[in-house]
Amino acid sequence: MPFFEYGSREIDYLCSRDRLLAGAIAQIGPVQRAVTPDLFAALVNSIVGQQISTKAHITIWNRFQAGLGEVTPQAVDACPDEQLQAFGISFRKVRYIKSAARRVCTGELDLDALQALPDAEVCRILSSLDGVGVWTAEMLMTFSMQRPDIVSFGDLAIQRGMRMLYRHRAITRPLFDKYRRRYSPCGTVASLYLWAIAGGALPGVTDPAAKTKRR
Repeated sequence: MPFFEYGSREIDYLCSRDRLLAGAIAQIGPVQRAVTPDLFAALVNSIVGQQISTKAHITIWNRFQAGLGEVTPQAVDACPDEQLQAFGISFRKVRYIKSAARRVCTGELDLDALQALPDAEVCRILSSLDGVGVWTAEMLMTFSMQRPDIVSFGDLAIQRGMRMLYRHRAITRPLFDKYRRRYSPCGTVASLYLWAIAGGALPGVTDPAAKTKRR
């Protein structure tokens, strides 16, 4: 299984830019996050997994892959809607998946051409697809395209990781942008560590977010 690729260049840069992040990196060590280099397959997988449990997502995705053999725009476009639904996918998600496949098959959407475009334009194009928002587009840019400078404001775990690392009660947009600029152009590797921190990779480090008072 391939993982997001990074090395000493990105680590050295981030450590030179941020003392607290440098300490976290030293304590956590290397972070491995799996990637799906096939952008169309990653796109379909992300739609399949929306608003369902991880266990259900894995089960349905395995059925999907087994049923199609290969997750390509052509295979999806040729597959009857009823068969896709039989894998456990809702009608709404089938519509989203088929729409993306049709746009690729007709040439309206050239996924290969996205590689040459800047991040903002890639995000705009991907988030224009049915069923794909900005956060999903940013995750595709991270875990499929392996773009090097993605830090998602819409990702709650990223915000949690920032709160925990920098001891903020809340991450406002200006505060987020300050850190994002600090990490650039190695923001994605910073994201990997923020996710790790949010997941408990630094024992004893809590989330200082304001707790809702019970009445």
